[in-house]
Amino acid sequence: MVPDNENFALSGPSFLAAVDWNNSNHKRWVAASLIQGVYVLESDRRNGCGGSPLALAPPWWESFGFDLHEVLTNDRGQYFAAVYVFNSTFCVGQRPPQYVVAFRGKIAKFNGGGAGKVEDLVTTLSCMVKNPKASKSFKLGQKASADVISRVGPGNVWLAGHSNGASLTLLIGRNMVKSHSAHLETYLFNPPFASPPIERIKSEKVKRRLRVASSVFTAGLAVAVKVATGPKTQDDEAFTMLSSWVPNLFVSSSDMICSEYIGYFENRETMEAIGARKIEMMAMTHSIRSIVASSRGRMDSEPVHLLPSAFLTINTGALPNFKEAHGIHQWWNPNLELKYKSYNYN
Repeated sequence: MVPDNENFALSGPSFLAAVDWNNSNHKRWVAASLIQGVYVLESDRRNGCGGSPLALAPPWWESFGFDLHEVLTNDRGQYFAAVYVFNSTFCVGQRPPQYVVAFRGKIAKFNGGGAGKVEDLVTTLSCMVKNPKASKSFKLGQKASADVISRVGPGNVWLAGHSNGASLTLLIGRNMVKSHSAHLETYLFNPPFASPPIERIKSEKVKRRLRVASSVFTAGLAVAVKVATGPKTQDDEAFTMLSSWVPNLFVSSSDMICSEYIGYFENRETMEAIGARKIEMMAMTHSIRSIVASSRGRMDSEPVHLLPSAFLTINTGALPNFKEAHGIHQWWNPNLELKYKSYNYN
């Protein structure tokens, strides 16, 4: 019997007796569970039971045939990521990842009201304003990913992240493409999108108009900077290089932190339909922040949240609160109302 929604957060996909590594749902459940393993590792550390027989973290990876290879610690001594290694040989005709590098998001105290939502949103936005490449977490995550790639090759390594951890995962995945020509299989759960949450507006007409206006404004600003600084920018080059990398992107339509990814991709089709493809091509490769930075001669403000291509999975079900809409636990629920769409940038 499938457990109820309340038990999913505690038990994980306990209904999964054996993993079919050719099944996309199974792969999603495993990736989400390995991220949850990092959350529980940090919880165990804070509670003083890390490494003891009472630790709660190991079942989140051992049940899928993984061992804990390495734990990554940030400058505050917190566990923010883990490297898992696959230890089973019983996968005839299938290809599980040999290593998975998983990144958790922020652990917030949620009191059932609006405080937890505001706290997490403020923290998420503040992290996006900062340059993540300067953080210790990025450097350690980048090194761990490069190390396992050097051992087994990029085709045997997954990246996975949730919330702010998904932003870090996205940045590392992008850098792996650019620096190692490595297209890692990547799972991004509820990554923040640096834009007003237009997707939360109920009127479809209003949403379309706002997005079209935003695209026109961004494209116009980008053209003005190109005229002043030259025809090529770092945004153009990055988008072209990354276009063949197609990460798996998971967002909830009820989550204001990540839901604008839905409109980001759908707006491409809207602009194409009204004959404004060139405008949208210009707009979707830039952010206002990166345009302003380029105009000032700065080369450190690449719009990390923008994706050329993605396999987008949307949880369209109504969720009761922010904790449910943004939580990692929703993604191993087998009863989700999901919508799928593949977007490829040309």
